[in-house]
Amino acid sequence: MDVIRQLSLIKGKHRYVFRYGPGHEEELVDSLAGMANDPACDFDWFDAAVLSYQMGRRIDKELEQLKHDKG
Repeated sequence: MDVIRQLSLIKGKHRYVFRYGPGHEEELVDSLAGMANDPACDFDWFDAAVLSYQMGRRIDKELEQLKHDKG
């Protein structure tokens, strides 16, 4: 079964939804940075930081669960 993860952000009238598979976190961070660098896009560095933080928290929880399952 393919696992698809999702991050979303609602900002004003915009809704940003990002879907990615495990192991593709770096690509997502690159995409977030590209959007934050684009002056034509309402997505800014704070938004990128919030979503990156959410992704990191998810990874931390998954690692804790793995340690718990093995221990």
